[in-house]
Amino acid sequence: MLLHALERGPENPSGNHLPVVFIHGLFGRGRNFGFFQRRLAESRRTIALDLRNHGESPHGPMDYPTLADDVYETLNHLGIHSAIIVGHSMGGKTGMMLALRHPEMVAKLLVADIAPGEGGFAQGHDLAAKLAALHFPASLNRAEADALLATVISEPEVRNLMLQNVELGEHPHWQIGINEIAAAMPQIVGWPEIPEGETYDGPTLFVAGQRSHYIAPENYPTMKRLFPHYMLKTIEGAGHWVHAEKPNEFYEILSEFIGDS
Repeated sequence: MLLHALERGPENPSGNHLPVVFIHGLFGRGRNFGFFQRRLAESRRTIALDLRNHGESPHGPMDYPTLADDVYETLNHLGIHSAIIVGHSMGGKTGMMLALRHPEMVAKLLVADIAPGEGGFAQGHDLAAKLAALHFPASLNRAEADALLATVISEPEVRNLMLQNVELGEHPHWQIGINEIAAAMPQIVGWPEIPEGETYDGPTLFVAGQRSHYIAPENYPTMKRLFPHYMLKTIEGAGHWVHAEKPNEFYEILSEFIGDS
């Protein structure tokens, strides 16, 4: 499946810098990485993808091998055969799967606050089903949509994330494939069994939020087995939305990891 891609880059490209590809998390979209994409685009090609069932991309059944193959197909379509991959949460798992299935595509891998294992968006199982069951009235403005979502989402920051996925006005509806997402929640929260010996040997950086529990010591052996050259950095005071909560700290780590590649 070809995904919707938001591209940014310098007006007059120079040098041989690798492109940077951003992959968002559950219920997000590519433009959520705008702060980082705009800064990096001053000197290199950048692409922010909408995964299937998200943003402006098509809908369909989803699991991590499928998501990774979507990214691979889309990047090839864009003429990209090697890139630095940056993924958060579900996007981080997608990036890991891309690196394991198509290592030649991934020059470097940065995974933001997720591990190769069970975990991620712990409330997603129930939330996705409740969102799919919401009944929209004949018309809806933002305040009304916020009040409607508040019946199932208490956290304002999560509601703000979800509001970007509602088409407001007359005949309001979900832009995202909410039913497909709800059906896929076991696969999204889970992680498939990876055969022994299947690894990604390139540079890999896990960035954890200090207040988050999505990367835990019990994950380290699997991280080491699948990504033998991985490093782990923690951003103090950040939760799971590490790049949104501490954008300057995250950008500094990202920029250092990318280097002159």
